[in-house]
Amino acid sequence: MKLSDLAKPFVKSFPVYEPGRPIEDVARELGLDPAGIIKLASNENAFGPSPMAAEAARRAIGQGQLYPDGGCFALRGELAKAHGLEPGQFVIGNGSNEVIEFLGHVFLEPGDEVVMGAPDFVVYRLVTLLFGATAVEVPLVSFRIDLKGMARAVTPRTKLVFVSTPSNPTGTATAEADLFEFVRALPETAICVVDEAYTHYDERAPDIRPLIREGRKVIGLRTFSKIFGLASLRVGYGYSSAEMSALLDRVRQPFNVNAIGQAAAIAALGDREFTRTCAAENRKGIRKLEAGFRDLGLEFVPSHANFVLVRVGDGAAVFDALQRRGVIVRPLKVYSLPQWVRVTVGTAAQNERVLAELAAVLR
Repeated sequence: MKLSDLAKPFVKSFPVYEPGRPIEDVARELGLDPAGIIKLASNENAFGPSPMAAEAARRAIGQGQLYPDGGCFALRGELAKAHGLEPGQFVIGNGSNEVIEFLGHVFLEPGDEVVMGAPDFVVYRLVTLLFGATAVEVPLVSFRIDLKGMARAVTPRTKLVFVSTPSNPTGTATAEADLFEFVRALPETAICVVDEAYTHYDERAPDIRPLIREGRKVIGLRTFSKIFGLASLRVGYGYSSAEMSALLDRVRQPFNVNAIGQAAAIAALGDREFTRTCAAENRKGIRKLEAGFRDLGLEFVPSHANFVLVRVGDGAAVFDALQRRGVIVRPLKVYSLPQWVRVTVGTAAQNERVLAELAAVLR
């Protein structure tokens, strides 16, 4: 008997998440100098981590022999100050992806339904399938989340509804008034999950705290991987009612967030000048990329995030050609967008280079 014969049947057909390729892998495969490769595939912060966070991480490794704070007490306290909420309204995850998994552990079982946009962040679907629930995917309209369509898709079997704003991979945002109307109309049996991974880049991002204070079944998800530049440390969080956070905390593994990540996240929250600078530079980068795509005659989706979705024809071929020239972007066949690629905003020099290399490839 093979080992796979002992595995649960659904595991053998379970889709696999494909992350953006690391620079080292591409360099090794193509015989390129890693120093000459730029990665604009995974929506990372091109300006690195907050200097204050990096220093805090260096200090924390000095006590690397000790277990981390299992309850993330200090981090929840700082988040409470930042959001004007109570520490007990937060749950901390190994990236916000883990908080999505917590939601599955607590609320999903076979027969349940989860409503989401299509395309949208692929982890929503993966977690839904992991718990034997059914993914109900509502097509975007003009690359925007279709809240009216999602409302129509909600049934008595719906447990979770995912709304990402700004959305990945499109970069489009949902207006606060529209989101509030949508959440307030949901039945008591459905929970709205508002994924705010890119919220710091959106100058008009919704503030869901009034919904939480109204007692609505809503949770916001945020991450330290994007504007704070701490993707490698895997720290994210959810904020909601104290009841929601307590339920999610019940399924959290002990010590799920390492001490270095916690220390860096706390320091990053205090480095407001860094985040302001990153947001401002991102706006410049968005304008540069969009202008460059326009000059190349390429269709793109105006973005509120730190990436731009652009139509290049054969997305896989353009991805491969750019990669051979030392530029890594994200092909989007997995999102049913085979003619498109997603380009992360880089530094000014990186943005210039990706536009030049893309022009050469298209010629």
